[in-house]
Amino acid sequence: MEIVRNISLKPYNTFGIDVTAEFFLEVTNEQMLPAITGDSSLPLQRCVLGGGSNILLTKPVTGLLLHNRLRGVEVIREDENHVWVKVCSGEVWHDFVMFAISKGWSGIENLALIPGTVGASPMQNIGAYGVEVKDTIESVSFWHWEENRFITYSNTDCDFGYRDSIFKHELKDKVFITAVVYRLNKTPNFNTSYGAISQELEKMGVTDITIRAIADAVIAIRSSKLPDPKEIGNSGSFFKNPTISNALFDALKEQYPDIPSYPVSDSMVKVPAGWLIEQCGWKGKREGDAGVHAKQALVLVNYGAATGAEIWNLSGEVLTSVKNKFGIDLEREVQIW
Repeated sequence: MEIVRNISLKPYNTFGIDVTAEFFLEVTNEQMLPAITGDSSLPLQRCVLGGGSNILLTKPVTGLLLHNRLRGVEVIREDENHVWVKVCSGEVWHDFVMFAISKGWSGIENLALIPGTVGASPMQNIGAYGVEVKDTIESVSFWHWEENRFITYSNTDCDFGYRDSIFKHELKDKVFITAVVYRLNKTPNFNTSYGAISQELEKMGVTDITIRAIADAVIAIRSSKLPDPKEIGNSGSFFKNPTISNALFDALKEQYPDIPSYPVSDSMVKVPAGWLIEQCGWKGKREGDAGVHAKQALVLVNYGAATGAEIWNLSGEVLTSVKNKFGIDLEREVQIW
């Protein structure tokens, strides 16, 4: 195993934050994990880095940083209606989405162009445009550091919630996700209920809806709203869309008639965090090299030399202003290191 010491993580995170990792190791096969556990010369403090697209590095990383490079896609089962695909956790998520589309497998086309790796998909329960990945996940396999063994959890074991799972709570920093099994549909079940997709398909002149057309529409929407990390540092959506009571929403609607919402249950609605932030005057605002994106207020950006602490402080100011104006507590979606 080739351990690198005091390596800069700037190329390994989409915010482009320049901090160092004390010990850095690329994990290229599952059997490295038992070896790491059994090597007493390695630090016991471990953390896992995938695509670096959902993290904000606020300080140097101490201990052993494991860079997930596990690769492989395998069909393990299929029937008349579905195909079960085992995907190694280091695969690039968008590459897998496009692979599934090329095979005619439906279920994740609405999740095209989401940055990151396959291993992050169950951890974050990634979602977009009316779809959550939990609805396609059959199981998640991982190495448990304390129990010193490989374990597989079923979908229900993962305790999925909105941008949430057991891997962000009880199992946080205790496991290394190695593979995810997805159950995809052989017969497309199109989800165009999210208004922006229907509008984009119409704009594209699409009359015959296909999973590729939906993915193309999603890619076009995301590309128009979200900055490319290769051009400006960011981690996509920085905040979760809050869910509030009907009573609070009705009170806000009287004061802000244009406030958008999406029903969650009989008593709760979801409000777009980007709209709330924009109403507080943050869209396009900049403090040094840390800023709020000019096209999408949900996205915080690094214009070049911002530190993680500066972006963190900016996010705190955003949270405070939304709370003061609307009485709503926003949550950060990005993982803070």
